[in-house]
Formats: sequence, structure tokens, C-alpha cells
Amino acid sequence: MQPILLTMGDPTGIGPEIIVKSLLDQAFENLSHRIQIVGDVNVLCHAGKIFGCEGTVESQQGNLFSLRFGDKELLVHSCSELDIDAVHYGQPDVHCGKAMADYVEYAIAKCLDTEAAGIVTAPINKAAINAAGYHFPGHTELLAERCGIDKVVMMLAGERLKVCLVTTHLAYRDVPGRLSCDEILETLRITSKALQQQFGIAKPRLAVLALNPHASEEGMFGDEEARIIAPAIKAAQAEGMTADGPHSADTLFHFAVQGAYDAVICMYHDQGLIPLKLLHFDDGVNVTLGLPIIRTSVDHGTAYDLAGTGTANTSSLVAALQMADQMADNRKL
Repeated sequence: MQPILLTMGDPTGIGPEIIVKSLLDQAFENLSHRIQIVGDVNVLCHAGKIFGCEGTVESQQGNLFSLRFGDKELLVHSCSELDIDAVHYGQPDVHCGKAMADYVEYAIAKCLDTEAAGIVTAPINKAAINAAGYHFPGHTELLAERCGIDKVVMMLAGERLKVCLVTTHLAYRDVPGRLSCDEILETLRITSKALQQQFGIAKPRLAVLALNPHASEEGMFGDEEARIIAPAIKAAQAEGMTADGPHSADTLFHFAVQGAYDAVICMYHDQGLIPLKLLHFDDGVNVTLGLPIIRTSVDHGTAYDLAGTGTANTSSLVAALQMADQMADNRKL
């Protein structure tokens, strides 16, 4: 069976240690797919020291290594050979930036060649990647470009709630100008298709949020609901999707968490992420929908203040691995 590739992320962040900690906690067991790390052998071996079990190379075939941490084995495709003495927690440099990008590039290529079942990504440092010559705001843009996709949807997901964003990282004052009927409709299409094909939901139930308070109170607080959002919902319904709204955000999430909907379509970043992180701060998963490959990610950053301490929470990484594993299983059906 094809492996799921877990990219190591920033060598100077918490990525290496939460990978090793998850291994030691047996989080890679009981998954349908084996987990293969894409990263740096030396950095991962060194990360084991934090937990009192420095990794050792048990075998090697080309760039594929079998590492031993106590009684646990970790398979690693080593894409970099960083000088461990020059790798300092919280201090990424251009070499680390190139390494981070190389891990993701390798994983994407393997998935596109159908040699891997999916990608799970540990956190990166965007400034370091850009310093190395990769001019992308983050993982998502790099993945979309390499996969030849113009439109993707960011989903943040937990067991009790899934939210999908029409707009992502931009100033709130710019949100109304970026919304359009076509943009909302395409978000609905991508979300509905992904929930069917990768989450095994035959008829996804989608709630679409309003932009303005109380869904604008029949135009008192804006016209985006009537002019943009409602027509997109009507078009989605005409295409056979189960979608309704526009719903007032201050009440809808209560019903979504109770199971009335499979996903909530949100107009802007904080509209969806505040309730999501209230429920799933530690175990939330970032999923990129609309790609021809599976990609999940931790829902946190490099956490330089925790790097090297061994205290970083592994819940998001474990949830991302489990979700990618389930998505890959569903896709086979």
C-alpha cells in the first residue's frame, strides 16, 4: 500500500520533535497506511535526544533510511544534509528554507506520480522559504502551483466542526470586495466534491454564512446577502448540492456542532476559525480541498518558544495523520 508522506517542516521548529514524540507515543500505529517522513536524518536523530533516545540508522537504501528510536522504527526519505551543529532552534537560515521547500516538492511529486497516498505537512517558516528563492506565501500556494490548480479551499476541521473559507488571509476591510457569486459557488463545489470523494459523505449538507450581522436584517446592514450570497446558494442548489443560507453566524454554529451540517462555508477567516479553535484548539486539522492529491496539515506554527523542550502538543499532528489516512481510504472506494 502506498505510504502517506509526512514532511518534517522547519528543522529549527517543533516539527522534528513532534514527529519523534508521535512515533514514541505509537501514533503511527493502527493506521491503514504506513507513514514515511520526508526530511533530514541528522535532524530527526538529534530530536530524539530530547526524549532520551537519540535516533540511530539501522539501514539505508539510497536516500531512504530506517531509523531506530528505542524499539520504534521511523522510515525517512532524507532530502537534506544539514549540519546539525549549525541548526539552532528558532533560527532558520537560507539552508533550512531550501530544505523545507525541498521536502514539500518531493512529497508533491510522489503524490502526483501516484507513488504516495497523501501528504501531511509539519509547520514551515515562510520567510526562510522565500529567502531561499521560493516566492510563495505558504504551503497552500506552493501545492496549488505545483499541482496546476487555480482555486483551492482551506478547510479547518475537527471531529465536531468543519469550516471552509471563501476568503482567507486578507484585511477585513477588503473582504466585501473579494466576495462574488462565482467565488462562493466555486467554494461550494469544491467543498461538496471533496466531502463526497475524500470524506465518504454521499450528500454533504452545507451551511452558508452571511457576511453581515443577522444576515443583514433584510438589507438594513448591507446588501451582500441578497446580491451575492443568496444567488450563489441558489445556483448550488440548481446543480444538485444540498446548501442553504445565508445564515447568521452568531446562531448557525450551535446547530452545526449538533450535527445539522457537514461543513460551514464562511465568508472570512475569523468567522470560521474562532468557533473552530474554540472547540479544536489542540487537535484542529488544516485540509487543502480542490487539489488532485490529499493534503492535511497541523493547525499551528513552528512554535519556536517550545522548540527543543519536548513539551509541544502532538494532538494536531496526530489528528492530521488520522484524517489523511481516512481520506486516502475513502478515496479508494
